[in-house]
Amino acid sequence: MTILIAFHQFHYRNFKAFYLLHLCRYARSEFLNLLSDRRFVALIPTTLMPLCVSLTTRHGANTGVAVIDSTSLVVCHNRRIHSHNVFKPIARRGKTSMGWFDGFTLHRVVNDRGSCWPVASPLATSTTVNPFRA
Repeated sequence: MTILIAFHQFHYRNFKAFYLLHLCRYARSEFLNLLSDRRFVALIPTTLMPLCVSLTTRHGANTGVAVIDSTSLVVCHNRRIHSHNVFKPIARRGKTSMGWFDGFTLHRVVNDRGSCWPVASPLATSTTVNPFRA
């Protein structure tokens, strides 16, 4: 999980470049038994559940002051909605200030100390009103 989080923080375009150019070169001493990049990519799906548990259990305290930011997770281009089948059962049409999209709405809640609260991802709707309670 640490390597995957570092990959997203370093803004590399692909994982192989990050793994070979950064991790193997500069962080070899921190990760003594480093796997090959292909084997690591094959093991990435097994980190989903521990990562979700970690994100939901390690959150900040409710201080009464919070900022909520929502962003759209677009599944496919609007012209291909009718032929898209991967997320068809769970993706929904929604609207942002930039227009319509097909996908999910991701909400991030941060308290006044900068700590994240558990993340909720309701289906995309054009009217998401008060999905959270403090």
